[in-house]
Amino acid sequence: MSHNTFGHLFRFGTFGESHGPLIGCMVDGCPPRIPLTEADLQGFLDKRRPGQSRFTTQRQEPDQVRIVSGVMVDERTGVQVTTGASIGLIIENVDQRSKDYGEIRNQYRPGHADFTYDAKYGIRDYRGGGRSSARETAMRVAAGGVARKVIPGVTVRGALVQMGPHKINRANWDWAQVDENPFFCPDAEAAQAWEAYLDGVRKAGSSCGAVIEVVAEGVPPGWGAPLYAKLDAEIASAFMSINAVKAVEIGDGMAAAALSGEDNADQMRTGNAGQPHFLSNHAGGILGGVSTGQPVVARFAVKPTSSILTTRQSVDRFGADVEIRTKGRHDPCVGIRAVPVGEAMMAIVLADAYLRHRAQVGDGAPQWPFAR
Repeated sequence: MSHNTFGHLFRFGTFGESHGPLIGCMVDGCPPRIPLTEADLQGFLDKRRPGQSRFTTQRQEPDQVRIVSGVMVDERTGVQVTTGASIGLIIENVDQRSKDYGEIRNQYRPGHADFTYDAKYGIRDYRGGGRSSARETAMRVAAGGVARKVIPGVTVRGALVQMGPHKINRANWDWAQVDENPFFCPDAEAAQAWEAYLDGVRKAGSSCGAVIEVVAEGVPPGWGAPLYAKLDAEIASAFMSINAVKAVEIGDGMAAAALSGEDNADQMRTGNAGQPHFLSNHAGGILGGVSTGQPVVARFAVKPTSSILTTRQSVDRFGADVEIRTKGRHDPCVGIRAVPVGEAMMAIVLADAYLRHRAQVGDGAPQWPFAR
């Protein structure tokens, strides 16, 4: 199975399966002499870790990350730093229940990659989906923790802004609320209402989708490249690579189609800090594939979890019709734990964009305003 890597100068690749002994990744291209310890990564993994509330899968994985290469203690400072070599990261799997999947060994779960993997490779790991499992995203979060160290002036934050048909009230947006509820929701009122809604979904053995918004602040103008390396295109690619993601928006996204040219254009004035001051941010901080200096804003939609208790129609490997229901421990809304994954992929794209920008223009980037 090819295509297990992502990125250009800052690049990572993952390995391992949902029900194997461990999962891991290798991060290439991280500059040397950056302080890095397991504690720098663990906090982000803890946000994604399963079993933290009744609203996520009850699989109990501590997700303790280990750095196994690419760092050493700088004898001059006593601080562990990156060496410039590949950074190896691993997480052991400790709570697999492969027997839960025995009945579907030869059956295709609707909405899953079971059929397509079999059609492509002639073999599939039925134990939780193998490589198609969201378990793989733990290593993306770990790699994203490394990426954040490469761009220390940039803040990346994510939030759940819609669960099923229920959206937040943006007038209530409060970043401080994101860590105060089990949904990473910035609207306290919406989070409270979502509890009853998701309890109903969970007790019915069903599932629902979600929309996650990721905002990166502190991104300077100039990151990204025109045409085939657009920053927004690479963000879209990163988000679409996450399990169950079916749509991506940058800035106003699809809603921009309903705006007039006057409303959509982000007007500018001269700012007091020596940079252009934008009067709006419909473009989501990216114009022509290059960052503007405004917050980079992107959203992605996650489909309802395909593993549900309701019996559904399907077929098996041998061409027979079957009735199937998925047992095991699953998220009623997989979008909840996708929030830290989205943050990680945004950080990875931005770290790569930063290194590529520096490689092309060096430290002598053009300074605005220009001399007459």
